[in-house]
Amino acid sequence: MKQKRFLIIAGGFLLLFLVFIPSVHADSGQTYEVGTDSLNVRSAPAHSAEVIGQLNDGDRLVVFDKAFGWVQTYYYGQVAWVASDYLFAVNGVTSVNQKEITVTADEVRLRTGPGTQHNILGYASSGDTYTMVKTSNKWNKIILNDGSVAWIASWLTDTSGSNHPAESSENNNHATKQSGGSLAGYNIVLDPGHGGKDPGAIGIGGTFEKGIIMDTADNVAKQLRDAGATVILTRKDDYFIPLEERVRISNAYNTHAFISLHYNAYPSLAINGVSTYFHSGGDDRVLASEIQSAIAQKVPLKDRGVMQKGYHVLRENNDLSVLIELGFITNPYDLDTVRTAEYHNNVAEGVVEGLKNYFNE
Repeated sequence: MKQKRFLIIAGGFLLLFLVFIPSVHADSGQTYEVGTDSLNVRSAPAHSAEVIGQLNDGDRLVVFDKAFGWVQTYYYGQVAWVASDYLFAVNGVTSVNQKEITVTADEVRLRTGPGTQHNILGYASSGDTYTMVKTSNKWNKIILNDGSVAWIASWLTDTSGSNHPAESSENNNHATKQSGGSLAGYNIVLDPGHGGKDPGAIGIGGTFEKGIIMDTADNVAKQLRDAGATVILTRKDDYFIPLEERVRISNAYNTHAFISLHYNAYPSLAINGVSTYFHSGGDDRVLASEIQSAIAQKVPLKDRGVMQKGYHVLRENNDLSVLIELGFITNPYDLDTVRTAEYHNNVAEGVVEGLKNYFNE
């Protein structure tokens, strides 16, 4: 059995804290458990505050105060704050921000884990209500009537606010196909890499990655909107956006997919091609595969496949997310190709098709 780490390191620390804290809220001292991976511990209750540590799924902390969606605790003797959305009570089923969810479709599968690859425990019907204790990659962990736990797709409950199609009871696909393959109801955060003081990759003739990527992003955004999607751009022009802000933008919306667009570089002129990256397996990898396959069929560049890597915008993102490297600007053929309007349009078609294949099949 995995030994869970406890944020209050020793009993002596806890006694010291209780002595020197004059007043706290009524639920002060309640122990909570982390329900997500890589949860940042910050010096103040704000996403812009300094990160002083990290917690992982299953770690525990004692809450002494709450404010603005954050809880106050202590981290190695230092006052610390953690976002409350990812915590649930150890001695009960209530989260810090308690959420009751309602199922919005019939014959919805209850699974043993957060993804369609996990075994089916049973089924829920439209109108059934459950207490949610955590969320992971668009799946909700819920408490069943007998006290056991199960996972349900968030797009089939009233917590997601999306129009994601219902999970089929006839097969193992994660969704039934929507009429016409529309992306209506889906929020896509499009992240053009680099910008401003950050040129990104530097290619042949001093070509800057940031100078090409916006043309691609504009084409992708237009075709996504034409397909019915709501598109949020992390930047709309040549200015600098920190990685943390790009992730914050994604996490601030009811984001169904985050897509970061880039061009690559390498010391050898011979290296070329298109690749799509994901951080974790499961749905992220499935989406990466769908987008990579669709783009590869529409552009003349080498298909380098899907790869796993811990890029910040993927690793720190709470949403479904991928990063696409759309060619090497250090390769003469790739560079000539990616500069064309035809290439930008073909990439956009591939991204749209990949998203449709993921969401609507």
